[in-house]
Amino acid sequence: MAAIITSCAEKADGLEHVTLHKGPTRDLTLGLFMLADRLAEAEDSAGRLVRRAVADHPDLHGFRVVTAEAVLVPGPWWES
Repeated sequence: MAAIITSCAEKADGLEHVTLHKGPTRDLTLGLFMLADRLAEAEDSAGRLVRRAVADHPDLHGFRVVTAEAVLVPGPWWES
């Protein structure tokens, strides 16, 4: 799944890395690490990317995107 999402990413999406977490049922949680100037931009870009992958990639037919939410991860640039 992570490889599929990565293969659907375009440079403008700002995707850095994808992780996958399986839930107690058949639910999956994707963690997308995005480069963006604003939190809302990262959230929007991640949502568009995953919706595009689900719509376009045959191995993801039957999946659906329930939510797309982002958290801000501090980095070393915060000290400058």
